[in-house]
Amino acid sequence: MRKILVTSALPYANGPIHLGHILEMVQTDIWVRFQKLMGHECIYISADDAHGTPIMVYAEKQGISPEDLIAQVRREHQQDCKDFGIQFDYYGTTHSEKNRQWVETLYQHLKNQGHLVIKPIEQFYDPIKNIFLPDRFIKGECPICHASSQYGDSCEECGSAYASTRLVNPVSILSDHAPILKSTEHIFFKLSDFAPFLKEWMGKDLQLEVVHKLQEWFKEGLRDWDITRDAPYFGFGIPDRPSQYFYVWLDAPMGYLSSFQDLCDQTKQFRVEDFWGSESQAELYHFIGKDITYFHALFWPALLKAFGLRTPTNIFVHGFVTVNGEKMSKSKGTFIRARDYLDHLNPEYLRYYFASKLTSKVTEVDFNVKDFCQKVNADLVGKVVNIASRSSHFIHQYFEGRLCGALFEPQRFEAMLAKGEDIARGYERREYQKAIRIIMQAADEVNQWIDQEKPWKLVKDKEQLERVHGICSLSIELFRLITFYLKPVLPAFVSEVETFLNAHINRWEDRKAPLGEHLIHPFKPLLSRVPQESADALKEGFRI
Repeated sequence: MRKILVTSALPYANGPIHLGHILEMVQTDIWVRFQKLMGHECIYISADDAHGTPIMVYAEKQGISPEDLIAQVRREHQQDCKDFGIQFDYYGTTHSEKNRQWVETLYQHLKNQGHLVIKPIEQFYDPIKNIFLPDRFIKGECPICHASSQYGDSCEECGSAYASTRLVNPVSILSDHAPILKSTEHIFFKLSDFAPFLKEWMGKDLQLEVVHKLQEWFKEGLRDWDITRDAPYFGFGIPDRPSQYFYVWLDAPMGYLSSFQDLCDQTKQFRVEDFWGSESQAELYHFIGKDITYFHALFWPALLKAFGLRTPTNIFVHGFVTVNGEKMSKSKGTFIRARDYLDHLNPEYLRYYFASKLTSKVTEVDFNVKDFCQKVNADLVGKVVNIASRSSHFIHQYFEGRLCGALFEPQRFEAMLAKGEDIARGYERREYQKAIRIIMQAADEVNQWIDQEKPWKLVKDKEQLERVHGICSLSIELFRLITFYLKPVLPAFVSEVETFLNAHINRWEDRKAPLGEHLIHPFKPLLSRVPQESADALKEGFRI
């Protein structure tokens, strides 16, 4: 049995979860559910990223305290995740006393080891709002590729990371005025101290796109990392630096550790050192979006190394979500909150749609409403559910709802079992698209076989009833296997299938035993086609 700890990136606590967050959480949740089906000990944690100037500013606009804001947003985030079937083992917050203790201990450790240096710097300051500007509150032209409207820390077009002071024609998003440079002193983490280690880290089994990006950053040279922010700021104060705070990107990843410690303290089932200790033999994976690769592939491994903790086994990076071929944008009406979707459509339809597009590569995933409707209707309703609806009718009408004892064509059942190897490989390697393709091909084959056998004709001949019983019973057995293969993707749907079949499969290996002579419940519609009005409502429900 493998011991695995998995995280997805921490959603920021200044607003609602959107489809980009859901893509990542669904990708992670599918992988975790698969590992648990395989019998492994797999723990999934996440938390709200609850610090920073944006939260302070947004709370002020709402007329509430930052603490009240992050508590409210955390409740909303957790409900959205629950409604999408995301099954966390623990969901924490970076604004906790445990996280403060971890961050302060890390800071003292870095300081004692000589990995910190104090430097005078010039930082952008908004003279209208009288506040130092965080990187994400500044926009301008990328100094590398010259794309417009890029944030002050990294470019979403070319992926470059840079100091905000390098932006061309910077503008404060708070006042829409050009910021000024103001002198201050900040603490920097000497990332270059860890260059040899990070080059070795780069040799791990990382995605090719991530390795190429790391090579670019090494070529540019590893720069010291500013871990300080000036007041006013919402976060953890630096113990020996009055009026200064730890930068959110120092305390946010520590939220992985503190949240896991919360889980350990609550359940008494695990120990932090078993998963994070330098000698740990457990596996540790971070699922993240490509925009935060720099922090997770350079700063985070270096911090863990400095702290004497183990580094991640791997980081799994995905691309952005686009909507109808365009980048999500409030101004263009292509920005979809998780709640917008949940108000109109079955969350498992989106889980399936994302799974049908996700690969192990760092590529964009497009949510195309028309394609979404067609895929859900054709695959889930037209192929999968269709097998059960057309077969169970005969089982109940002619055979009192009971399947026959022997498999009608054992080789078909064995062939379906054999497909499980490639499906499992697809899930393990995060090649969900391949796994879904195999499953849907299998559903096609079953439907074609039923069409060839034509039980609706055979049943008219009493001498053929035994054959009809065998055909329909085998169809149900194959339907059970197909839906089981979808269990990591569609847990709620498969739970309804298990109720209908009066049988559960909780381990991957247990699928090999057929139901045999077994009583099933009368068929009730398990899924319905996507109503066009719901798809239209989703389009109209975009937040502008």
